[in-house]
Amino acid sequence: MQLDWNNLGFQYLPTNGHVQCDYANGEWGPLKCETEPHLSIHIAANCLHYGQAIFEGLKAFRTRDDRVVLFRPEANARRMQLSAERLCMEAPSTERFVAACIAAVNRNLEFVPPHGTGASMYLRPLLIGTEPMIGINASSTYTFLVLVTPVGPYYKDGFQPVEALVMLDYDRAAPHGMGRAKAAGNYAASLLPGVLGKKKGFPIILFADPKENKYVDEFGTSNFIGITAQGEYKTPESSSILQSVTNDSLQTLAGEMNLNVIRAPIALDSLDRFREVGACGTAAVITPIHAIHYGERVFRYGERNVAGPTLSRLYKALQAVQYGDAPDKHGWLVEVGNA
Repeated sequence: MQLDWNNLGFQYLPTNGHVQCDYANGEWGPLKCETEPHLSIHIAANCLHYGQAIFEGLKAFRTRDDRVVLFRPEANARRMQLSAERLCMEAPSTERFVAACIAAVNRNLEFVPPHGTGASMYLRPLLIGTEPMIGINASSTYTFLVLVTPVGPYYKDGFQPVEALVMLDYDRAAPHGMGRAKAAGNYAASLLPGVLGKKKGFPIILFADPKENKYVDEFGTSNFIGITAQGEYKTPESSSILQSVTNDSLQTLAGEMNLNVIRAPIALDSLDRFREVGACGTAAVITPIHAIHYGERVFRYGERNVAGPTLSRLYKALQAVQYGDAPDKHGWLVEVGNA
């Protein structure tokens, strides 16, 4: 397949296949490479009726010296295990998870974009309950798989500021629900408010906390980060927020830049205290936010078409590590083929 590496969108493209293994009778079977992109599951499979479905997202990069590396797959493995615990699922071990990711990339090395194109390979590990189930119960059988696809920027214009809308009429998760789990249903819950936001001209929405509707929770696709004039990197602390691997990585880099990293509740009324605001996650890394519309109020950050200096520096620093252009001081990269 001939691909225009410099103009890839963020969408699924077919590759050589995926890696899969199944859990039954209390143990995991071997990892298998599969070329068929369709799953055959029972019509009463638990994942279809009771939502036992969780996933992860991470990336592989081609470095300047033509190595292929995964970014922090162990962190994604641990997060899948936490999600699985919340949904009463059987998660693969960290070793199995990483081995599956490496095997999936190795099978599709020609789909890892060249260095310098700004593109990468996106990995989607998926875990679903497969036991036929009519009564409400946890499945005793599971399928774990890793699919891969080459991708460009999540947003068409890449690292460019956008405007966000605070959505108070809908919650992404319940106060004591599954917000910290990367469950498929959490994303289904965000679809309608996302559609409504786009109809109003906003490519991204910001959810408030589900209990009081007074605090920042997270964006529809990613975590909230804010930079103050006092050199603070602030991100919400909440039991209903997904623990972002990207946010965690940025916090480490922010500390090395002498920013004061603060994880605490952020009141919606205090959004005017920030100099820069961004949405951060695996797909986009950082999406700068030019303005947040909150009821009749509009909070603006910097220039409309120019990302702020601190977020720009953090974005470049993380990308430099991921693409092997800066030293991997924290052991975040796992080399495919040599791990």
